[in-house]
Amino acid sequence: MKKLIIVLVLLLAATALFGQAIQLKGFPTAKFLDSAKGGDFDYEAVWEFSANNIRILDTAGNVQWDFSGKTVRDFKVSVLESADARITFSCPEAERSYIFTTNTPSKDITMVIKRDGLPDYIKRMSPQ
Repeated sequence: MKKLIIVLVLLLAATALFGQAIQLKGFPTAKFLDSAKGGDFDYEAVWEFSANNIRILDTAGNVQWDFSGKTVRDFKVSVLESADARITFSCPEAERSYIFTTNTPSKDITMVIKRDGLPDYIKRMSPQ
């Protein structure tokens, strides 16, 4: 019995260590342009949402960040009262937490990136 309890505790710890899988059930799978010009940021990035991954690409299509293989914690997809969908998660390797919300009736999404010691980065992104 003690061995079974130890194995279960180790499995639970391994699940917490390696994070969660990304499953975008109810959230649009598409690419969205983050065109930050001016202020603290001067770049353009494309956020790509697929059924089981989220990637950040440059405008030429080169992968700049891939959440696959990274630690994803507290991943949650929820439907709001307004019928909008929301994704929330954090990634220790990126040192950020993320919130993506669809904007009905438009096809845009709003992105909020939270970083320790810095103001939130909030951007409305249009599909590509």
